Amino acid sequence: MPINDASFKELLQYMEDGVYFVDPDRLITFWNKGAEKITGFTSDEVVGKHCSDNILIHTDKSGNLLCLGGCLLSSAMQNNCPQNAEVYLHHKEGYRVLVIVKVVPIKDSLGKPIGAVEIFRERSNDAMLLQELKRMAFFDALTEIGNRRHADTDLKARFAELKRYGSPFGVLFIDIDNFKNVNDTFGHETGDKVLRMVAKTISKNIRDFDTVSRWGGEEFLVILEKVDKAELTSIAEKIHMLVNRSMLLVDNRPLRVTISTGATMAEKGDNSKSLIARADKLMYKSKVDGKDRITSDL
Repeated sequence: MPINDASFKELLQYMEDGVYFVDPDRLITFWNKGAEKITGFTSDEVVGKHCSDNILIHTDKSGNLLCLGGCLLSSAMQNNCPQNAEVYLHHKEGYRVLVIVKVVPIKDSLGKPIGAVEIFRERSNDAMLLQELKRMAFFDALTEIGNRRHADTDLKARFAELKRYGSPFGVLFIDIDNFKNVNDTFGHETGDKVLRMVAKTISKNIRDFDTVSRWGGEEFLVILEKVDKAELTSIAEKIHMLVNRSMLLVDNRPLRVTISTGATMAEKGDNSKSLIARADKLMYKSKVDGKDRITSDL
């Protein structure tokens, strides 16, 4: 739907929430600065296109691509009523971002839907965590998550809580499959983008009090507090699905990667070294068994 009121458009630009308008064919006609900030896509890159044109590509928690079925914009216009959901959108850098979405149909003077507006905001503690990591020199500059020093410190804290209070925790040891092939085929610049994509997909989709760190190379360590075996498995499966649903555009073609994961719970007789060794061994078994999978001892 065209927006002709300049003052209204200016007002929307001051909103931190992402806001965009579509016509009845779901063609994007307006895209505010909040949407640019959350998604990485500028207005010039998306206006005149459909959001399914390798832009947002909303995914639900089960990994279903909503643009292909279950589109909130279509539902709002077809049912002539607002729609609310939590979905994972596709950032320009490839990773998935959990957002809260509200879609409202736009109606003509007769009450007939002639378009829709989607308003979305990010559910993430990344900004605060990023500042804290920088302050404490626990920061991996490439991926903008914690570094190995951060992981070591967090593990010590979790083991202290386990010993003193019996607070359970688990870890996921994650390795990007065939990463060398990515570097060899597309170059190290693209390889760096893949590292950021996977890191951001993980960091933006774990709980506020959980952490992810770059352990080294293409390896990541996720430390999950106060989880039982079922919760650890559920989170591992969610991360696996979201990485599979993430993608980078390289020469206008989608580049996707998979991950192999080792999942295990910390035990009373463990220390950092034994826990990581066990998780690493489980990850390696995922590699041997064909990659793109989770192996656990739960």
